[in-house]
Amino acid sequence: MARIAGVDLPKRKRIEIGLTYIYGIGKTISKRIIANLDINPNTLTDDLTELEINSIRKVIDNDYKVEGELRTEVSMNIKRLMDFGSYKGLRHRRSLPVRGQRTSTNARTRKGPKRSAVKKQGGAGSAKK
Repeated sequence: MARIAGVDLPKRKRIEIGLTYIYGIGKTISKRIIANLDINPNTLTDDLTELEINSIRKVIDNDYKVEGELRTEVSMNIKRLMDFGSYKGLRHRRSLPVRGQRTSTNARTRKGPKRSAVKKQGGAGSAKK
């Protein structure tokens, strides 16, 4: 099993797709890495040689921000927006959509489940006597 940038690449997947399991590497960057190293994109992750794994690892370490380093940078960018009070920062702070989406009917993923104003009563014991 190949381990690159702290991530175990999945078995029995094409290397082109397997590299996308690393945070910060999408399909385009994956294709670019493989093309630069002259590796067949249809090679399965199980079939990579140690030399190929090491060359991929070296390219990713030297040329790309991935995993923890990238996550830290993204969270620091969001924190910076929140600190100086930009509109995007306020939207992040309130857990609302940041990029102009409507919120009156949608945005349930960002806002969370609906909160009811009055607690609903129900069940057998709530009937009036």
